[in-house]
Amino acid sequence: MTRARRAVVVELVRTPFGRGRTEGALAGEHPVDLLAGVLSTLVERSGIDAARVDDVIAGCSLPVGEQSGNIARHALLAAGMPESVPGVSIDRKCGSFQQALHFAAQGVIAGSYDVAVASGVEMMSTVPMRTNRMGRDDQGPRLRARYPDGLVSQGISAELIASRYGLSRPSLDAFALRSHQRAAAAQDEGRVARYVVPVIRGDGKRVDADEGIRRTTSLAALERLRPAFQDPEMQERFPEIDWRVTAGNSSPVTDGAAATLVVEESLAHRWGLRPLAAITGGTVVGDDPILMLMGVVPATRKLLDRAGVRADGIDRYEVNEAFASVVLAWQKNIAVDPETVNVDGGAIAYGHPIGASGARLLAGLIEQLQIPGVDKGVMTMCESGAMANATLLEAPQ
Repeated sequence: MTRARRAVVVELVRTPFGRGRTEGALAGEHPVDLLAGVLSTLVERSGIDAARVDDVIAGCSLPVGEQSGNIARHALLAAGMPESVPGVSIDRKCGSFQQALHFAAQGVIAGSYDVAVASGVEMMSTVPMRTNRMGRDDQGPRLRARYPDGLVSQGISAELIASRYGLSRPSLDAFALRSHQRAAAAQDEGRVARYVVPVIRGDGKRVDADEGIRRTTSLAALERLRPAFQDPEMQERFPEIDWRVTAGNSSPVTDGAAATLVVEESLAHRWGLRPLAAITGGTVVGDDPILMLMGVVPATRKLLDRAGVRADGIDRYEVNEAFASVVLAWQKNIAVDPETVNVDGGAIAYGHPIGASGARLLAGLIEQLQIPGVDKGVMTMCESGAMANATLLEAPQ
């Protein structure tokens, strides 16, 4: 009997995550060069012949300006990979890297690929978040007819979630503080640096650590922050909102890039590549575009149902911290031990370079899956437009 093909991750690298502002650590770097840097390091660290790569799939949520024109192809050429290697860029908003990972794994399992690179990049200091956002008048009459009151921003969705699930401002701030504390501990204990590739900027300065972790923050400091999304029009439309979401309990805009190598398992062993994790399930869902960010709940449930696994049968979870309210509401719906969720902090601390963020979640799960007795992990991420991906990973055999 022919053994079923399995997709395994054999290497993962990412840049440090820098603040997505003009004064950020990576500001001024070209996104093509940033992605090229992790691609070339991925090939170098794995030792694989780059000509064996069947496709480079790159997530990018803002494919305009310096990030337009199929950044995957541009970056792989800039990285010195053979011209025979193709590349494709995809946009599933915050889940762009995770969707690239799914496509890579699906291609390997189906036999379309033997080797694929899933990657992602976002330079939010160069291509600001609203650059590709259309106004209501640009959305077309049929979409406006279906949602006559208009869609809302992610910040308003985060506020609606906080109100619907009774999440107090102190609980949001406490969660944010936990994220920074856990990320700082993970950084100090070496659970982050092994996946991070230093960036040498054009001015020669070396950037080798995530910039967003606030080691000295406190509840008092977080409590002093004002609500970030207060809007009289939205207050009238949604009177239940009492403005609890701040910059402190939300993820910051961020620069960063990442890449991972996905290989068919038997080939990985034949070539002497050590599997770090097996990708054994993946799903994507759509959800209510007003509440928008709660797709992580049906995505998680669908993934677990398909795998035939109970929620408490998963050893570790990574739930993207776009906003503290999203993770806390997810926890209210998926009844698991909070100590299994985001054990090394999340995007509130590390940052959220949209097209590349999934790689940090993936790295966190891979790190945990090296611990004896930790066999299964799930990562899930909410996405603009009311979608969410979820991925099941298992410890290598």
